[in-house]
Amino acid sequence: MELRDLVLLRELDERGSLTAVARALSVTPSAVSQRLRSLERTLGLALTEPVGRGVRLTAPGRLLAVGAVEVAAAVASVEARLAAFQGGIVGRVDVAALPSAGVVLLPALLSMLVGDVEVRVHDHDVAEVDYAALARDHDLVIGHRMARSPRPDWQHLRVVDLLREPLDIALPAAHPLASREVLTPADVAGEQWIGVPEGYPFDDLRLAIEDAARERFRIVQRMRDNRLVEALVEAGMGIGILPRLSTRPSAGVRLVPLRGVAAGRIISALARPEVAERAVVLHVLDALRACAAEIAPATRR
Repeated sequence: MELRDLVLLRELDERGSLTAVARALSVTPSAVSQRLRSLERTLGLALTEPVGRGVRLTAPGRLLAVGAVEVAAAVASVEARLAAFQGGIVGRVDVAALPSAGVVLLPALLSMLVGDVEVRVHDHDVAEVDYAALARDHDLVIGHRMARSPRPDWQHLRVVDLLREPLDIALPAAHPLASREVLTPADVAGEQWIGVPEGYPFDDLRLAIEDAARERFRIVQRMRDNRLVEALVEAGMGIGILPRLSTRPSAGVRLVPLRGVAAGRIISALARPEVAERAVVLHVLDALRACAAEIAPATRR
């Protein structure tokens, strides 16, 4: 049994179809199927079983899929120690970044790593439930969450919390509440909202504000891009929620802190456990921690 066999089972366990595994491993579905049959003959065990039009892992198959993570992580850890001994860390790291989190961290990160390792950034604005899936196809994922504890579907990933960024109420500069130093949920009850799609972390905060105010708000627009939210707030279309560090200063928009609910997001880096053990990925994670440590004091202003 080879590591590549275990990796194939692990990919099937996470991706759910032979076609998806073949795409991830850059082989044909028939090649995946043949490799599975060969492994089953070698072990004398049924590793997959039909379900609908596809297949899923049996109990022995899932056991080996979990083992794949352990073995791959151990190999990556040894390789990382060897790289440190040799004194040279090289390679490329693919980073999937939530744009509003990337704005906070990536300029400093890329500047720090110039001439060091290659970082290739891919921007993804997805719901919180989809960050774990991004880790299948990228070395690191920079995302965010509202809760103090990681989501249940993040439990199989290495999660490195980088910083907590306050989320403020964004108001048109001419709004009567814009002169306040702080707002409460009751203050913003009855306002029109420029919101985000359901399932996105900022919408969870909006729901928490509604619960605290004991009033449902009227959402006039829902959009992913914070710059669009900011533009509509500035135009007087409603109020919204914007992150303090990644929102550019604007004469037409005022950010006011909110009290009475936990108004902040945790920006985290996610990776598969075996990927997180790679020397070049560890190096980038260390750099991310250093960048976050420099930025963190701004969250307390």
